[in-house]
Amino acid sequence: MSDISLTASMRSNLLSLQNTQSLMDMTQERLSTGKKVNSAIDNPSSYYAAQSLTNRADDLSALLDSMGQAIQTIKAADEGIETITTFAQQAKAVAQSAADSADKSEREAYEKQFNEILKQIDDVAKDSNYKGINLLGGTTNKLTVKFNEKTDSNSKLDIVGVDASTKGDANSLNIADAADWDKVSDDIATLQGAVTTKKADYEAAPNDSGAKAAYENAVAALEAQQAADLAAQNTAIANSISAVEAAITKLRSWSSEFGNNYSIVQSREDFTERLINVLTEGADKLTLADMNEESANMLALQTRQQLAINSLSLASQASQSVLKLF
Repeated sequence: MSDISLTASMRSNLLSLQNTQSLMDMTQERLSTGKKVNSAIDNPSSYYAAQSLTNRADDLSALLDSMGQAIQTIKAADEGIETITTFAQQAKAVAQSAADSADKSEREAYEKQFNEILKQIDDVAKDSNYKGINLLGGTTNKLTVKFNEKTDSNSKLDIVGVDASTKGDANSLNIADAADWDKVSDDIATLQGAVTTKKADYEAAPNDSGAKAAYENAVAALEAQQAADLAAQNTAIANSISAVEAAITKLRSWSSEFGNNYSIVQSREDFTERLINVLTEGADKLTLADMNEESANMLALQTRQQLAINSLSLASQASQSVLKLF
């Protein structure tokens, strides 16, 4: 096309049309994408700065999901502790009922109830896991919650699990089964037999002082052993009550600790959400277009384009006037 000559007026109007079309294309892109900076070509400084802010917002969003799951893990443990505490209080009530009774059959029934409650406590401790993490399953279980997107950052919270079982080490609830609540000495049967024998001897010879003394000694030995058995049973029940009370105190301490961890993670989650909004807003300020301004620009460019077309038409008519000479 280089061999086609255009008048200066036509070339000027053509360049104006081309420039106007280029501006219209750019404005149309801004209107369609909503951004004034769509690539590094538009504004390298703003584009890369916005990209950096957006990337960090995305990284924090991933951490935000992790924080949410950590909160659920802590809540699962807290629900377990609350249930275990209720069971522990129930176990204490059963033990106190056993302490108030001296009847062997009643204590045997209370013993079975107490042991069943301990089994339920152990089951709840095992079942209080969330996505494979059980904060009530022992100190080897740990939940690490990261608050910063950098891999080497120390901005995190380590939550160490506890042993909420009744049969673990000293760090567990450490409540023994009620095995001795209704225990009777093996000597009782022998002593009862001796009383029966000595009584028969005494009844056969009521005037025999030796028979009388033997009978009284046998009764005294039986009563002493019964008193010793009752004292041992009472001691066993008292020990169970003390163990349950210590466990309740430990549970309350754990509940307070998990509650504190829950508050920390939730506060960091709220902060991260706000920070993501700040980062996103900052990126938008660097790249988003003013739609009202771009719409006005498009109307102005359309008007300019129409005027340029009219001007080009007039310039073309001026060139055609030379034909009138022929």
